[in-house]
Amino acid sequence: MATTEIFLKMTFDRWNGSIANWDKILNDLTDETLQKEIAPGKNRGIYLLGHLIAVHDEMLILLDMGEKLYPQLYEPFIKSPDKTVNQLPPASELRSFWAKQCEVLKQKFDSLKPEEWFEKHTAVSAEDFAKEPHRNKLNIIITRTSHLQYHSGQLVLLK
Repeated sequence: MATTEIFLKMTFDRWNGSIANWDKILNDLTDETLQKEIAPGKNRGIYLLGHLIAVHDEMLILLDMGEKLYPQLYEPFIKSPDKTVNQLPPASELRSFWAKQCEVLKQKFDSLKPEEWFEKHTAVSAEDFAKEPHRNKLNIIITRTSHLQYHSGQLVLLK
């Protein structure tokens, strides 16, 4: 196995493992439980779910893989803090969005050739990328995996 393929396998094993971990935690929680704060004065579970969907939607743009699936989630789950938006989608709808989004991302990720993961993402200029080639598409997956793991640690507090 070439070095490039080893890096990809390591990264996507962790990404897929983190998705599976989030799914296990999420599936153990009821929609009612998702309405609770993870700690007094902190985000609710439903907000964390919507936030991850919105962040992962942004990956489609960053990785130049198409348009967002759920652009309506940007305002309530990225731009606004929890409990400042009056009407959020129901947890059941967000669960459905999450499942669909994970499926779409997997299909798009699987369609990229190994060398394409080392190309620049859309938030970096060609000039900056020439100086900082680590600002590539694979790095987006690495940072989003860490982000997902962070919020998984929060969500588990609702159990």
